[in-house]
Amino acid sequence: MSNLNILLLLHSDFDQLPDDVPVSANIADIEEKKDFSNYYLFVIEVKVKGGGRYLIFRRYRQFYALHTKLEEKYGAESKNSPFTCILPILPGKIYVGAKKEIAENRIPILNAYMKNLLCLPVWVLMDEEVRLFFYHSTFDSEQVPHRLRRLRPRTRRIKSISPEVPIFDRMAAPRAEALFDFSGTSKLELSFKKGDLIYLLSRVNKDWLEGTAGAATGIFPHAFVKIIKDLPQQEDTVNKVRCYYHDETVSTIRDISVEEDLSSIPSFKDLMELMRQEFDRDDIVLNYRDLDGDLIRLLSDQDIELMVSQSRSRPSEKHFFPWKLHITHKDDLAVYNTSPEISATQTVRAT
Repeated sequence: MSNLNILLLLHSDFDQLPDDVPVSANIADIEEKKDFSNYYLFVIEVKVKGGGRYLIFRRYRQFYALHTKLEEKYGAESKNSPFTCILPILPGKIYVGAKKEIAENRIPILNAYMKNLLCLPVWVLMDEEVRLFFYHSTFDSEQVPHRLRRLRPRTRRIKSISPEVPIFDRMAAPRAEALFDFSGTSKLELSFKKGDLIYLLSRVNKDWLEGTAGAATGIFPHAFVKIIKDLPQQEDTVNKVRCYYHDETVSTIRDISVEEDLSSIPSFKDLMELMRQEFDRDDIVLNYRDLDGDLIRLLSDQDIELMVSQSRSRPSEKHFFPWKLHITHKDDLAVYNTSPEISATQTVRAT
């Protein structure tokens, strides 16, 4: 890209960027490939400014090559460009260990890298190397993803709809065409072949749809189909968890959006993983206030169930879970003191 074009972009806003500029990217799964040696591809769902989405397949070495080129062009010590910025950190290559385990462990790191990369100035987003990395190539279109487990809804259950219900106006009905074969892994999921016509029934969440094909009804990943006629827009049903984050000097409130029913009970592991990701810290613990107003540390699924049970008698806002989380630092036991004479360890609930 020429310096003139970059200068023009510096004075433009997001609305002036082309619709095919990526705005988010998340790893949906990993795929094992066999060559002279086995390796793993990261299956990445890319969403672009114009609203489209597609899958790309990238090896870690492609991330590494992209980062190396960006460091040369725009890194803080670069002398190859009049423009520099602070690039996200990409950990180095790993040469020892099980390849699958290494790939799995890299998923959250690479998700964070792509998120931060796509928040950089527009002249980085428009860089040729970045554009090529996120481009949906012929190679990408030829790949057949076997599953997208990280986009799979955890607790949603579909309603039962009889396949005999007639569709009077098929041309007006919301529908999609399958881009790939999809083999459902449970009775909740709809299996289909590339080219099949699927009539859409509902949105399960941002990544999954419910539909019918032939005599079967089930859910399936949005990324496997091309929408011919979309479902009508519905009221936003994303629910939120209210979180209070306490550190040494200040407490803040954050409302975190989740795509689960208000009646669902999360597992301790899922809730902890979500909070560590949202607050970008590993040294945190989860707490709630009991009926007496004391702060209780959550340590297990049983603690979560107790918190949810106690919260049912409390009023809550629309689209908010009735239970609320208090996020504190692991070593800060002072938050559990109810009076100066009581030891902090006495008020930390044991399992």
